[in-house]
Amino acid sequence: MSQLKTITRRTFLVGSTAIAGGVAFGTYLTKKPHDNPLAENLKNGEASFNPWVLINEEKITLVVPHMDMGQGVASMQAALIAEELDLDFGQFEISFGVPAAAYFNTALASEAAPFLSADESIPAKTMRTLMSSVFKIMGLQVTGGSSSVPDSFFKLRMAGATARETLKKAASLKTGVAVEQLKTAGGHVILPDGNQLAYTELAKLASELKPLHNNELREPADWRLIGKPMQRLDVVEKSTGTLKYGIDLAFDEMLYAAVKTNPRKGAAMQSYDDSLAKKMRGVSHVIAVTNGVAVVADNTWRAFKAVDKVDCEWSEAPYPAEQADHWAEVVASFIPERLDKVWRDDGSITWSKDSYEIKSEYKAPYVAHQPLEPLNAIIKVTDERVDIWVAHQMPRFAQQKVASITGHEEEQIYLHNQYAGGSFGHRLEFENVLLAAEIAKQVQGKAIKLTFSREEDFAQDFTRQIGMASGLGGVDNGQVVSMDLSIATVSSSTSQGKRLGQATPGPDKQIVEGAWNLPYAIPNFRVSAYRVPELAPTSSWRSVGASTAGFFADCFLDELIHLAGADPLAERIRLCQDEVVKQVLITAGELSEWNKPLGPNQGRGIALVESFGVPVAEVVEVTQTDNGIKVDQVTVVADVGQVLDPVNFDNLVKGGVVWGLGHAMNSEITYADGKVQQRNYHQHEGMRMHQCPQIIVKGLENATKIRGIGEPPIPPAAPALANAIFAATGQRIREMPFNKHIKFV
Repeated sequence: MSQLKTITRRTFLVGSTAIAGGVAFGTYLTKKPHDNPLAENLKNGEASFNPWVLINEEKITLVVPHMDMGQGVASMQAALIAEELDLDFGQFEISFGVPAAAYFNTALASEAAPFLSADESIPAKTMRTLMSSVFKIMGLQVTGGSSSVPDSFFKLRMAGATARETLKKAASLKTGVAVEQLKTAGGHVILPDGNQLAYTELAKLASELKPLHNNELREPADWRLIGKPMQRLDVVEKSTGTLKYGIDLAFDEMLYAAVKTNPRKGAAMQSYDDSLAKKMRGVSHVIAVTNGVAVVADNTWRAFKAVDKVDCEWSEAPYPAEQADHWAEVVASFIPERLDKVWRDDGSITWSKDSYEIKSEYKAPYVAHQPLEPLNAIIKVTDERVDIWVAHQMPRFAQQKVASITGHEEEQIYLHNQYAGGSFGHRLEFENVLLAAEIAKQVQGKAIKLTFSREEDFAQDFTRQIGMASGLGGVDNGQVVSMDLSIATVSSSTSQGKRLGQATPGPDKQIVEGAWNLPYAIPNFRVSAYRVPELAPTSSWRSVGASTAGFFADCFLDELIHLAGADPLAERIRLCQDEVVKQVLITAGELSEWNKPLGPNQGRGIALVESFGVPVAEVVEVTQTDNGIKVDQVTVVADVGQVLDPVNFDNLVKGGVVWGLGHAMNSEITYADGKVQQRNYHQHEGMRMHQCPQIIVKGLENATKIRGIGEPPIPPAAPALANAIFAATGQRIREMPFNKHIKFV
């Protein structure tokens, strides 16, 4: 833990890029492996070949350190280990493990580096290598950025192979049979005569051996699990309601807490009157916490009711109180003094006052994360240790923050990561952990379960960034020839970095992500980022910057294509020079039957946005009815290099489409008197069941790099829908949520 603490003090997030300030990391530090956390408490006869595999005479445990928030990453990680270890589902248990530097995530480096994903130049490769080294040395354990698959794909298969070959060595020593004559299958080493030795039987002997590294991985043709349809490990428990999420946990003699914090986020509480709350049934404590008050009671409902009776006097918001003033600040940011960086500048763009042929403005509002499971945490503080039961995407940082509150050493903080009922970036933050630690510190010796009410969860959420875009463009001879897009948003990277305790100098790539990396060879193409001064605090929201900039860029491109009189799909294909991306577009056209005539009042729109290195094309078909727009069908094509599980891939893409469409149609967070106005789902709706279209999904495998699919389906959803509405009605919608301008049925 000390290494993370030391390095992060001099490490900076620069435009979502971590660089070490003035620190040179040599080959030794880069290649030196982190300690195996499983080796610290091994019992006699237990074998741990690496941080991901633990075997004893009773069972096999596979450690899956990337947090599972519904995306199926626990099953995916286990499958990668099991593929090489020759285990079948049902032959092992899984554990989320302990927070440890050994579970560092270097896949984030590609996204963090300020280069196009297709850029394989020496500077790009050098920067990615540097970033990977920094993340490894820091032991940066993070789940996010659609990085779990690319981070795990090789290292977990290698972990399985190491365990397999070491077990074969143990079997060879036990039987006298040469290793070359041994095989493995179904959790056993197979002898030439057909006899089998269970891995559990070999664990004690294997524990005495040095693990055998640098083994060859199996060829794809020999895979038993990867690429095949799988039943996720949690599907039965989730289907029967027996899976324990963080919010479901309970311990003997546990107490329950609820909080009320200043609805003007980040502002202090001036005073409070708890006289009514103290008299309520079941209440044991009323405690002042940062920017608010907590009530501890004998169940959550009584804590909710009592904290609601605490009368608080709040300080004013540290940001504009009214939503109109937020938008005014965004509008005022398109000035040279606030230029963050020109991220794309192809050709030559020189506009005179009236030389451009089209000018458009787009807007994207704040939106909430709103996972189904509200924020919660259980913490027990004693003199000797602190135990935390919580679902968190950055568990090592959570440990560090709790230690700063309780006064314990970081090695005394034991975090037990849990399944999460959704996150979408919400569980990258720390408010629930910090407040629970403050409460538990004052009620030592008892497990304290803090649960946010739905209203408190909405009120204190760090939302997606607010932003606008201004586009100028021109066409010639039926083709798009000029596109100049200026984008102004607040920097969610800076806002989030402050809460992490990290400085964030330099440009923020997330302002223009999804726009500057449009895979099109437009002759004159410029994308400029303008940084809006900090307003209400913001954070990473599923697909981060691409969820806004992708909408701006693709819709404006669609406007230019329409102005040129070209076909929206054909012109995108013509402009695309990346063969992998071009095949995504072509396949989307074929699968959606793009050229098939539509009926009366119908429209078809296409959008392609690349995020996290994954190009995703979506075709949306809509019908204009007497009662409003009906979304009929969505066709999605994405290329992730390798589809690990076709079933889960299909589920993630469909879920992403529903998420992206629902928020584009219906969702917005606004402020009045410094407070969030939308405090529950009825005020911040997703897509309703009756609105959900048929969704057709196809995954391609032409790309050379393995990528994740958790976030990339979201950015194309909004522009594809907007483009389809235009095709059906002639109405060009340039602002989310769309229901401010058109009705949906």
